[in-house]
Amino acid sequence: MKQQFSASIFSLISAIALSLILTGCGSSESNVESGNRTGILHWGNGTEPQSLDPHIATGVPEHHVIVSLMEGLVHKDRETLAPVPGVAQSWTVSDDGRVYTFKLRDDARWSNGDVHNAYDYVWSWSRALQPALGNLYAYMYFPIVNAHEFYKGELTDFEQVGVKALDDLTLQVTLRNPTPFFLQLLDHYSMYPVHQATIEKFGRADERGTRWTYQGNYVGNGPFKLKSWEINRAIVVERNTYFHSNDDVKLNGIVFYPTENSTTEERMFRAGQLHYTNDVPIDKVQTYRDANNPALKVVPYLGTYFYRVNIREPHLQDKRVRRALAMTIDREQLTEHVLKAGQIPAYAMTPPNTRGYYPPVNLSFDPEAARQLMADAGYPNGEGFPATEILYNTNEGHRKVAVAIQQMWREHLNIEVKLLNQEWKVYLDSESSGDYQISRAGWIGDYVDPNNFLDMFLCDGGNNRTGWCNKEYDRLILDVAPTAKTHEERLAVFAQAEQMLMDDLPVLPIYTYTTKHLVHPSLKNISNNIMDMQRYSEIYLEGAED
Repeated sequence: MKQQFSASIFSLISAIALSLILTGCGSSESNVESGNRTGILHWGNGTEPQSLDPHIATGVPEHHVIVSLMEGLVHKDRETLAPVPGVAQSWTVSDDGRVYTFKLRDDARWSNGDVHNAYDYVWSWSRALQPALGNLYAYMYFPIVNAHEFYKGELTDFEQVGVKALDDLTLQVTLRNPTPFFLQLLDHYSMYPVHQATIEKFGRADERGTRWTYQGNYVGNGPFKLKSWEINRAIVVERNTYFHSNDDVKLNGIVFYPTENSTTEERMFRAGQLHYTNDVPIDKVQTYRDANNPALKVVPYLGTYFYRVNIREPHLQDKRVRRALAMTIDREQLTEHVLKAGQIPAYAMTPPNTRGYYPPVNLSFDPEAARQLMADAGYPNGEGFPATEILYNTNEGHRKVAVAIQQMWREHLNIEVKLLNQEWKVYLDSESSGDYQISRAGWIGDYVDPNNFLDMFLCDGGNNRTGWCNKEYDRLILDVAPTAKTHEERLAVFAQAEQMLMDDLPVLPIYTYTTKHLVHPSLKNISNNIMDMQRYSEIYLEGAED
C-alpha cells in the first residue's frame, strides 16, 4: 500500500507542477484554451514510456508517442482500418500472394532532412532481427522468408532474408506463405524504419538504451519530431516540416503527459489541462453517464485483459492448479460490479468475432470443481499451497481487479494471495525477466486477425513471458495456418491452437476491453475504431489559428 500511495502522490505533484509550467504561473488561460488557440494538443498518456526506440518498445504509452514521430510503409484508415499509403505510395502483390513490391514516395525525408529510401528498410529490419537487441516483436517479421532463421542464428547473411531494395524507391518483400494480415503488420511500430546514421552515431545497431532516442538526437520520419522529454513530466513533439504531407497536418504540436493516476488525470481534464484522457476512473464512469456528459467515450476495444502465469514457479507448474485459478475468477461479478464500463467476460485469449473467428471456450466459473482440482494437485482446501503474488503496474483499475481476484481465490480456494504493484518500467522488466508469479497483462490487437492474439505465445515469442512452450502449437501457428487454402480452414487451425493454449492455461483470460476516454469537444477527427487507433496527422483543434 505504501508504494501505491507514494506513486499516487508523486503523480499528483507532477500533474500540478506540469499545469503551472505549461499554463504559466498565475495565468488565467488553461492548457486547453491556449492549445486551441495555438494548435497544441494536450494528451493524457497513461504512464512514462519505457523507450521510444520502435524496435525495443512494448506498450500502448510508447505506441502513442512513437506513431507521432515515425510512420511505416502503410497506415490504417482511421475509420475502416484498411491499409492506406504511408511512406509507400503504392504496392503490388504477386498472384501467389507471396511477393509484395512497394513504391516509395520520392518526397520522403527524415526529420533532419536526409533522403528516406528503400535501403533504410533493409537496414532497419536487419537491426530489428538482431537477437542481442531483444526486440519483443521480432516474431512479427517471421512471415518473411528466412527472417525466423536469421533471428535464431541459423543464417548470418541478411541477403538471404526476403527483403530487397530493388532501387532507391522500390522495396520488395517475399513471404514464406501468403499472409492475409501482412499489410496490417507494416503499420506496427516494430516494423518502422530507423535512421541508420543516428543509431550508429550513438552505439552498435544491436545495442539497447543508447542516447539516440534522447531529445536533440532523435531522427524520425513521421509528422512530428521530438522537442523535449522530461522524465515523469512530459514529452513534447512539434511539427516535422520535412514530413511529406506536412501541409495537411493541422496540429502544431502535442504534449504527452505520464498520467499514471487516473483520478489525477480526470481532475486535470476538468481543470482544462487535458484535451484527452488515457482512461477514466472506474468510480467516475457512472457519474459521467448519469450526467449524460458527452465528454465520456466508451467504445469496444480489440483487446484482452488477462493474467500471465509463470509456469517456471514450482507450485504453478501443474495445469490443474492453473485451471483451478481460472475457474474461481467470477468474471461476471468483475465486469458488472467492479469495472462497470461494458467490458465482456473473457474465457479465451482471442476476442470473439475477430475477423470472423470465435475461439473455443471450455472455461466457466465453477468453484466446486476448482477445489477438487486443487485437491487432486495435492492442495486439499488450499493446504500447503505457497503464498502467491499478483504483480500489476501501478493503476487504480488494476488494483481493484487484483483485490477482487485476491478475495475470490481466498474465498473459493483458501489460498493466501499477496499483491505487488510496480511502476511501468520496473513492471515490464520484472515480466520480461520472469521475476514474478502471476502478473496482470493486457494485449491490444496490433492488427485485426486472431493470429495477433496467438502468435505471441510461440516458444521464442518475446511477448510470451510465461515459460510455456508447445512445439505443436508453434507448428500450427507458423506452418499450418499460413498454408490453409481457405479462410475457414485457417480459422479452424487457430481454434485447434487456442484449444491447446486454453487446455494448459499459462494465461488466465479475464475480460475483453472497452476504451474509456474523456474527450474535449474542441478535439476533432478522433476515431472510435476497435483498435483505439488515432491519426495525429488528421486530428485538429477547433479554434486553432492557421
